[in-house]
Amino acid sequence: MSHSWFRNIFLIILLYSFIGAGFCCIAEVNIQEKASSEDLTLAPPEIQDTNQSWPLANKDYSNTRDQQETDISSESVGKFNLSWTYPITGHSAFGSAATTPIITNNTVYFQDLAGNIIALNQQTGTPLWTNNYNSSTILGPNGPAIGYGKVFISPDVYSLSALDMKDGTERWSVHLSPSNSTGINIQPIVFDKKVYVATVPGTSANDFYAGGQFGELYALDEETGAIIWNTSTIDTPDLWGNKSVNSGGGAWYSPGIDTRTGITYWGIGNPAPIPGTPDYPAGLSRPGPNLYTDSIMAVDGKSGEIVWYNQVKPHDLFDLDFQISPILASIPDSTDESKTRDVVFGAGKLGKVYSFDRKDGSIIWNTSVGIHNGNADLSTIPEGETIQVLPGFFGGVETPMAYTDGILFVPVVNFASNYSSTGMDTGSFDLSSGTGELVALDASNGTELWKKEYPSMNLGGATIASDIVFTATYDGTIYAYKIKTGDLVLKYKAPSGINGWPAIGKKSIIWPAGAASNPVLFSLSLPIS
Repeated sequence: MSHSWFRNIFLIILLYSFIGAGFCCIAEVNIQEKASSEDLTLAPPEIQDTNQSWPLANKDYSNTRDQQETDISSESVGKFNLSWTYPITGHSAFGSAATTPIITNNTVYFQDLAGNIIALNQQTGTPLWTNNYNSSTILGPNGPAIGYGKVFISPDVYSLSALDMKDGTERWSVHLSPSNSTGINIQPIVFDKKVYVATVPGTSANDFYAGGQFGELYALDEETGAIIWNTSTIDTPDLWGNKSVNSGGGAWYSPGIDTRTGITYWGIGNPAPIPGTPDYPAGLSRPGPNLYTDSIMAVDGKSGEIVWYNQVKPHDLFDLDFQISPILASIPDSTDESKTRDVVFGAGKLGKVYSFDRKDGSIIWNTSVGIHNGNADLSTIPEGETIQVLPGFFGGVETPMAYTDGILFVPVVNFASNYSSTGMDTGSFDLSSGTGELVALDASNGTELWKKEYPSMNLGGATIASDIVFTATYDGTIYAYKIKTGDLVLKYKAPSGINGWPAIGKKSIIWPAGAASNPVLFSLSLPIS
């Protein structure tokens, strides 16, 4: 079966693709120690002023998805009411919403999977302005970023645009796809007068990871859109010896930013072809580890220089990206509990969670989550055989994790895929067989604290409010648990299926439900006292 046919099947079923310590390298760049709290001195004024709302894709630059400045808690969540819904009219072959909204100054900014952007009143859901692009190329995850009076979005897979926050009019737009061969499928992030964004190989299911393409990381001037630097996520321009066949890399999710050092941390995608072609079965066209795919990369935010990287899945045959937004934290030092150690957590479709030392990328611990059958670790596939890989193409950690108070919350998908040495058997896909989990890990050592299991795939990420953690499944069921014990405090049926993740304000949680018919953005709110 051809790689393009496999990607077309992927489109039809309306899901998006989003890993083993392998190769680690440290560049000659000095990193200073970081304190436990973020320094917002270089953040845009909108983020400095509204850091108690939800001004960034994952709440803060550390990507914790932890909202403590809220009235939502285990005691109050039972008082939730559906305060408003807003219909999502734009959609692509991947549904209508695969993103998180932004909340600032009583305004919600939301982008659908057709690239359309809307600003709404947070209390009422009343539209303030819209700017419709009606793109048919966006794969997701996407979404807005704010800063310096502007809203930054990708109106299509080729461009990044800056809109006026007041009325949505376009101030500038820059084309970032050489020969229209790479696509932007990431929610940007803004810091120190730069907009950070990335590309992945391909611009549609038909040319996804086609030969000769590779993803890049970018920093743009927020005022003009001029490229300040761009850094390849592939270690060699000849694509490991066969540019006509090989491709890979890129970033799907927002980076973490150490606001004291300016170092950015990125989760990097897979190499291709997956797993091979008739002429080059089981990855023979790309011998070696295929750096920097399936890695975490630490990149200097001012220069674009690679500080360090650690590849957790060398020579990936099964599209097991290490794509989730890295989470920055400070945890007690195991050798001296009076001190803390700066770490970065990463995860992806391999179904493993890693803790790295933030200074040099060395692995502190790694923990498997979800169901594994061991085949994801294979380095080849015998010709003529078909093997089942679990976690498979839609498996592992697909959507953002969350962190608070020494606990890491991991949303998991259990889904198997059948592979031969030259392709994947998409005819064996049975979405009803996909299940989900939410796993709470001790951030100091990776041990499991508690776990919840679901009959539907967990594609709703993890999000914290006070003493509870939210998640949601593809069938549109929202769950909330006490973070320490895992006790269920809320189970709510959303208006539609969910493969997006929420933003939390003072009294409301705003969630996109765009994975099925009748897609909406909706708000669950506490009573206004």
